[in-house]
Amino acid sequence: MGIDVWLPRASMPVDEPLLIETVSDSFKSETDTNTSVAKDNWFDLQTEINHCTKCSLCSTRKQTVFGSGNKQADWMFVGESPGQHEEDQGLPFVGNAGLLFTEMIRAIGLTRDEIFITNVIKCRSPNNREPHTDEIKNCKDYLIRQQQLIKPKIIVALGHIAAQTLLKTDKPLAELRGKTGDFNNTPVVVIYHPAYLLRFLPEKHKAWLDLTYALQTFKNNEG
Repeated sequence: MGIDVWLPRASMPVDEPLLIETVSDSFKSETDTNTSVAKDNWFDLQTEINHCTKCSLCSTRKQTVFGSGNKQADWMFVGESPGQHEEDQGLPFVGNAGLLFTEMIRAIGLTRDEIFITNVIKCRSPNNREPHTDEIKNCKDYLIRQQQLIKPKIIVALGHIAAQTLLKTDKPLAELRGKTGDFNNTPVVVIYHPAYLLRFLPEKHKAWLDLTYALQTFKNNEG
């Protein structure tokens, strides 16, 4: 898979400029005020997700995938939806994509114990299809409440579904990379999904640029 050679060498040439650019206001999320986050806690939220029947995915799932990691993390990573391995284990980003993800964050000095990782959708879609609009709409409130409880300093969107959901846009991932968006007053940076990188290994170089941009954005907003 090339996982063992993910870490870039110090002499690796960077042939694409890394520019700081802020996403226009049309990309920004409006702060949702409908959730009673003041009364929220992790146990109640996870219990609610585990018993959710808001959409038809509740009839096909084995179990929900709430998320995992540090509940007070500075970094929050958001993917699309669980796959078969994630549903079987009840954990996000396991299997081959999970191994690559772990190496990707290690390349910028992070471990899975330091971050929080979750998905827009908490249930696996049949045949791993892309989530439907109503499924995203019904599940987004859970993501908002997770973000409000964690209060991360940066959110990293993995792939186009997560990016478009967080930034409320239909623009393709190529137009969202290298820009800083906003989700409820938290900066959002978009990177490639690890599953995509496993299919298109040459794109790892662009993924490294995205990760260094995320790290630069975090440092600029730290404190």
